[in-house]
Amino acid sequence: MSEETSKRATVYFQPELHKAIRLKAAHTNRSVSDIVNDAVRLALREDHDDLRAFEDRVAEPVISYEALLKDLKAHGKL
Repeated sequence: MSEETSKRATVYFQPELHKAIRLKAAHTNRSVSDIVNDAVRLALREDHDDLRAFEDRVAEPVISYEALLKDLKAHGKL
């Protein structure tokens, strides 16, 4: 990653997480920044996928938890 395209930020890790990230970096010959960037990218991608799934299901009927339980019981599944 070039300095020209990257931004600097201060992030405070819990000591055990910091140790784990440093060890992973050493064992995989990667930088801590690369590992953190990949983890953040993955989390954002998962958020994006979740939001898309919500959009895809917006037209589905909503059922309350109580109604679901009642339906399951009525059909012998509880």
